[in-house]
Amino acid sequence: MQSTKVDVNKQIQIVVKTGKVALGVKEALDAARFAKAKLLIVASNCPAQYKTDIIQYAKQSSVPVFNFPGNSVDLGSACLKPFVVTVLTIKEPGDSEILKLAER
Repeated sequence: MQSTKVDVNKQIQIVVKTGKVALGVKEALDAARFAKAKLLIVASNCPAQYKTDIIQYAKQSSVPVFNFPGNSVDLGSACLKPFVVTVLTIKEPGDSEILKLAER
């Protein structure tokens, strides 16, 4: 089996290409607050206050949160974006198996 990080990055690339995602803290907070996400992926260097709020809202609305092993630059590149991504909100998984991360 490949390392987890490679699998995660590959699944993120697939979901960005074939599913419905939103990028950023504001979108993640809204999605967590109103249960509009299937999964939230949070970068390791997400500011503590945002991370706390996201996790709190996600628990209240039963949205799983996955702690991405890399920082926001790594998450940005995993999303194939030329900028940092602090939080990735998965609304529809598309052809990916990204929701398996929620089972961990």
